[in-house]
Amino acid sequence: MYRKFLNARSPLRLLEKGLHGGLGRGNLGVVLAGHGVGKTSFLVGVALDELLRGEHVLHVTLDQTVAHVRAFYDTVFDDLASSTHLAEQAITRSDVERRRSIRAYTPAQFSSARLREAVKVESEAGSRPALVIVDGFDLAAAPHGELAEIRALAQEIDAEIWLSAALATERIAAVPASLGAVKEIVSVVLALEPGVESVALRALKDHDNPDVSALHVALDPRSLLLIRSS
Repeated sequence: MYRKFLNARSPLRLLEKGLHGGLGRGNLGVVLAGHGVGKTSFLVGVALDELLRGEHVLHVTLDQTVAHVRAFYDTVFDDLASSTHLAEQAITRSDVERRRSIRAYTPAQFSSARLREAVKVESEAGSRPALVIVDGFDLAAAPHGELAEIRALAQEIDAEIWLSAALATERIAAVPASLGAVKEIVSVVLALEPGVESVALRALKDHDNPDVSALHVALDPRSLLLIRSS
């Protein structure tokens, strides 16, 4: 069952309004942020939103261990559960974990072909993902054609694929010039910027819309979920 009260704190609720429906299946999205700002926590929140809808998620990490990523899921889930007074928390957690697969590769091991292979294995096991996350992807160093191949995979399996990439700066006014080619392939580009008491989420690209909607989204710096209303 779709746990609407848990999902109400997902930043996707506001993104769906501000980005004309969100990312959408068959599309590729990128989250940019400085090191340590919260890219993994944000994407875990995106994944939990999908998992709580009863869908399957494949989470690929290129710079952390499986245990480390699992700890992020535990932290964000616990924050959601406690803030919504979730009944049968253990049952819901078990259901989420059953639908989630985490794989770890080194950057040297990872490729679009390796990702396609992982999706095939999951699909053959009856867990075809509706959402794929690739956390820690080096956009600047990606071989020519890799992003296009990943987007093609999203279209073939009718899934959303989100990538995260670290930048050297915490202030991101626009997609860096070094990543200019990304804008031709990626449908949505988001930026996370740290503040005093929250993390700001901004859109740098919104599909083919020339005017990017001004998102006023404040996220909890610990869980990267929407700040609870007072």
